[in-house]
Amino acid sequence: MPSSSGTWFAMFSSVTSTAGRSPRILIVRLGAMGDVIHTLPAAADLRAALPAARIAWAVETRWSSLLQANPHIDRTIPVPLRRWRKASLRRSTWTEAGEFLNGLRTNSFDLAIDFQGLLKSAALATLSGARRIVGFERGILREPPAELAYSRRTGASLAHVVDRYRELAAFASGHRPAGPAAFALPVGEPREGLPARFVLASPEAGWGAKEWPPESYARLASTLWKERRIPLVADCAPGRTHVAELIRRMAPAGAVLPHPSTIPQLIGATRAAAAVVGVDSGPLHLAAALGKSGVAIFGPTDPTRNGPYGRGIAVVRSGGAATTYKRRDDPSASMQACSEATVYEALAPSLG
Repeated sequence: MPSSSGTWFAMFSSVTSTAGRSPRILIVRLGAMGDVIHTLPAAADLRAALPAARIAWAVETRWSSLLQANPHIDRTIPVPLRRWRKASLRRSTWTEAGEFLNGLRTNSFDLAIDFQGLLKSAALATLSGARRIVGFERGILREPPAELAYSRRTGASLAHVVDRYRELAAFASGHRPAGPAAFALPVGEPREGLPARFVLASPEAGWGAKEWPPESYARLASTLWKERRIPLVADCAPGRTHVAELIRRMAPAGAVLPHPSTIPQLIGATRAAAAVVGVDSGPLHLAAALGKSGVAIFGPTDPTRNGPYGRGIAVVRSGGAATTYKRRDDPSASMQACSEATVYEALAPSLG
């Protein structure tokens, strides 16, 4: 935690000493899935540091189920950004957005913490009417102008985003985190029709450069089926079955089962899986948070910063991989360089 945190905590205490009510804190982490999961330990730290606080979390509506029954927050505030973007020219949309912001301001937040560091998250923190806004310093932000919204800023001394978010929470509360990272996730929903023993794969990512080619998944599935008679369950969002079906068609009969799922169903399937295979995407970070074992295939993004948190999931990355966060559509050369034989070898210890 930065050396100035003691001074900041004195300021924070004065802000939150409002007579007659508990301090009110707004967490701003709108998305995406993996990033929301990475912020869960910071929310747990805030609750431990400030047990009397009223903590709300503003999150995009489609990710709000990740916060269901979370014991560390008092309220989830779903933000329908996707729907607003699609219907932005409609007068009714502007009216709805205005009513949402008016309602947000009625919470009288003492403090907003922007874990996302984007212009949209900084804007929401500002429009919430919070008396103070805390965020990262300019050099850490993906969109540096966001720092103009912050009352106080802090750096980060640790590499992984989970640990950086915990640093930001510590800076805001004035309390160093105690104990390991805590991921409070819903139980999820069991899905009928899954085999008794399977490996779960989630082949799609936020952009194509982070993805492993479908033919590589098919070859891995062929090996799993031939050597162990274990099917590969290829998870996908409802209505986005193209990649999962392509993998199934390229693999032997019975080796691949497409699995369209909601987030609760994905959580249930992840809990039930014997092991997971993933890339730098939300389902992989979900598996890591749930303590699953398996393999993470990395290429352009840095596993030191964005890899599966903890020690349960082994990382496979080609030796010559260059780190870049450019959002290209096709799998990067470094992802294509990861062979299914290497992935299977790293996966085998998880299967016994």
